[in-house]
Amino acid sequence: MSTVIEQPVEARLVAAAPRMPSIPATLHYDRRDPFAVRMTFPAPATLEGVEVCWTFARELLTAGLEGPEGHGDVRVRPYGYDRTVLEFHAPEGTAVVHVHSSEVRRFLQRTTELVPVGGEHLQVDLDHDLAELMRDAC
Repeated sequence: MSTVIEQPVEARLVAAAPRMPSIPATLHYDRRDPFAVRMTFPAPATLEGVEVCWTFARELLTAGLEGPEGHGDVRVRPYGYDRTVLEFHAPEGTAVVHVHSSEVRRFLQRTTELVPVGGEHLQVDLDHDLAELMRDAC
């Protein structure tokens, strides 16, 4: 069984320009980092012209489907019938994107099949991770 899930999603960037076109994005989940998900935007879709990747808690994404969640760099909330809003806050500014909630739910279902909620700790090798951290600190 694969340890990584990648799912393309259609994201709509909310901007001052009306009817901003959709931009491609990818939701990513890796069993080796079981508490986190990543959302990646390709270089052509960013102002800097480089790929941008945001990492945040799978739990935040799940909870944000039902109500507003997050107080830091990433915030998630439902919007309308089948939309989820993700806000990405950085010193350079804030990006707000809408994605179809059904796509997010499908992605989260796939992650749960790979690593059930509550079983994340079973995927983490704390001894190995601590040894790596200590090796890098020397």
